[in-house]
Amino acid sequence: MADAEQLLRDASLRVTRPRVAVLAAVHAHPHADTESLIAAARADLPDVSHQAVYDSLHTLTDAGLLRRIQPNGSVARYESRVGDNHHHLVCRTCGSITDVDCAVGPAPCLTPSHDHGYVIDEAEVIYWGLCATCAPS
Repeated sequence: MADAEQLLRDASLRVTRPRVAVLAAVHAHPHADTESLIAAARADLPDVSHQAVYDSLHTLTDAGLLRRIQPNGSVARYESRVGDNHHHLVCRTCGSITDVDCAVGPAPCLTPSHDHGYVIDEAEVIYWGLCATCAPS
């Protein structure tokens, strides 16, 4: 990923080989779990440790370069699509995850029936069902 170093610099993070490898892995494998990302990062950086990948995921998520999602009953997964208010479709059978944009219009998902004094800036919605491959014909 050519822009990884610049993304890290723009986030005021040190550019390290593990961080670059992890960013590239998440960009190449959206919604992947940690074990899959370790394997993908090792394809670019064979000697990267589990701990370096975990640390990088934590740092990159805290910096807003990655987003961590964890659908009910699933391990944590990571994606590089950040900065928008998108949601996810999750297949109940195979566990595949697909991005879906927020409802059309003035982001109705950010307008709850009562905000209880909160200043709301994001909503997390997960749609559950069966993907096209798993759904009965």
